[in-house]
Amino acid sequence: MKLKKTVSVGAMVGLGLLAGCGDDTESNNATNNGGGELQVPETYNFDSKFVEGESSVSYSGQVARQVLIADLKSFISGLTDSVDAGDYDSAQDGDVVAALDYYFRFDSDANGDSEFMLSTDPATKQTTYNDISGGKNLVGKLAGNDSVTDHKDWATEFTGWSDTTIAANGGSVDTPEGLVTAFFETLEENALGRVAGTERTGTDGQTLPVHVTEQGQDLNQLTQKFLLMAVTYSQATDDYMDSDTDGKGLKSSNTQDEDAPYTTLEHQWDEGFGYFGAARDFLAYSDEEIASPGYMDTDGDGAIDLKSEYNFANAAYFAKRDLSAVEPTDFTQQAMEAFLTGRAIISSADGELSDEQMAALEEQRDIAVMAWEKVMAANVVHYINDTLEAMSFFGGNDYDFVEHAKVWSEMKGFALGLQFNPHSMLSDADFEQFHTLVGDAPVLADADQADIDQYKADLIAARQLLGDAYGFADANLGNDSGQNGW
Repeated sequence: MKLKKTVSVGAMVGLGLLAGCGDDTESNNATNNGGGELQVPETYNFDSKFVEGESSVSYSGQVARQVLIADLKSFISGLTDSVDAGDYDSAQDGDVVAALDYYFRFDSDANGDSEFMLSTDPATKQTTYNDISGGKNLVGKLAGNDSVTDHKDWATEFTGWSDTTIAANGGSVDTPEGLVTAFFETLEENALGRVAGTERTGTDGQTLPVHVTEQGQDLNQLTQKFLLMAVTYSQATDDYMDSDTDGKGLKSSNTQDEDAPYTTLEHQWDEGFGYFGAARDFLAYSDEEIASPGYMDTDGDGAIDLKSEYNFANAAYFAKRDLSAVEPTDFTQQAMEAFLTGRAIISSADGELSDEQMAALEEQRDIAVMAWEKVMAANVVHYINDTLEAMSFFGGNDYDFVEHAKVWSEMKGFALGLQFNPHSMLSDADFEQFHTLVGDAPVLADADQADIDQYKADLIAARQLLGDAYGFADANLGNDSGQNGW
């Protein structure tokens, strides 16, 4: 078990190039002492330079989208039970998609005062979507739909899914939004079919829930993992923390944002942190605590504040991969220290950053984003291994079609999103080769043995491709059976 984390080197990062920044202030502020060292707080708390007694940290919109993704996953998980309970007995074409779009295309004016589903013990401080933030949805921030900073045109350059069968009922495989729509339309087809009495089964004979296709795709996992990448990861890496567009991301002004208690650049960095999804005191958690339950009542008020005391899915995966690494990793520490140090650099600057300060900020951006990408790639390795393990049960009583579909889909959903980082360590050619190897559906137990053997070899090759691209230790990749690694 890992011990709780502490900021390295006594919470001080030596950055002589930052000499000349502001004088020392309160302990939760980033400060520069007279010797040119930048003081970095242990928690993501920074006082406003403009409004006395207020925080300069703000990322409520990102929290709202994290909750929408979590609630959409919960809704899809419960869709089969809802169908069986008769909730869709009179449903028409488009009704199930509309229910899914409630989250994807969320209308806070109409529904913002509704209670969200995400729950904690003790209960959350916020109870409705508007308690978190108003005017937020998922589709508007999906890769390709907020395109000012996009490093590619996702209307024409989105890749990774070639089989159009998934879009037989609507949507497409050509754009991120088209693929989400295809998932939704397939969910509706399965749901309405179940209402009509159609029974679909896996190769092991078990009746399939509406979110699992007969081709072995888990539409719930595909949707959630893809949105984690196409919304949160894409927005953080290709927008708020990128530095290629004037007036956006790290090229934003470090002066007060109108009458807000923060600068525009502070807010941009905060929004990237909000998509990372960590609690403000992330370093006070052990990896086990981050992985589960993922939250603490840090301020002791008897409630969990989703804006500061909750670790959302992305952040939780950092701990999960650290915990499951054979060759030790510390992605959690690397990412959080970089987020803290980067924010401290911004906050300590008096106005616009110097060239040296910007170089230091970009270095911290690179550390945070690289750790994030490595965790997402490690997730892909983990679920490749789970898929190999699932295939090892072919022909036996322990084989579980639904579990096989689940782990394959988690792998595919994360892997699709690796294209959204403009600073990706994975080349375009390797990305395309990876998806050629893993395909758009798993090879199932009723396939010819030669095809099964070939697909296992392809999965191992895809895993090694990631290992080479990201410099993963061989011990973390696992063996040919998917064991003894991530």
